[in-house]
Amino acid sequence: MLKSGDHDITMPFQGTQAWIKSLNYSIIDDWRPWMIEAQIAGYTRTYSNKMTYATIKGGGHTAEYKPNETFIMFQRWISGHAL
Repeated sequence: MLKSGDHDITMPFQGTQAWIKSLNYSIIDDWRPWMIEAQIAGYTRTYSNKMTYATIKGGGHTAEYKPNETFIMFQRWISGHAL
C-alpha cells in the first residue's frame, strides 16, 4: 500500500500519482472515498498488481497530522481488510 496526505508539501500526492501512472498498471477499483464512522477519511484506488494507493484527508507528510486515520488505515491494511 502507498499512502499520501493530501496536504503533504514534502511529497505531494500528485507526484506519487505520476509515478504510479508510469508503472502502467491497470486500475481495478477507481477513486472512491474510504470511511471512518460515516466520515470521509481519504480516497483510495486499487491497481492490477494488487497495489492500493490511499490518501488521508487533511494529512501531511507524517502520521502525526492525522494519527487516528493513519492507524485505522494501517490496521485495515495489515489485517487484509479493504479501506
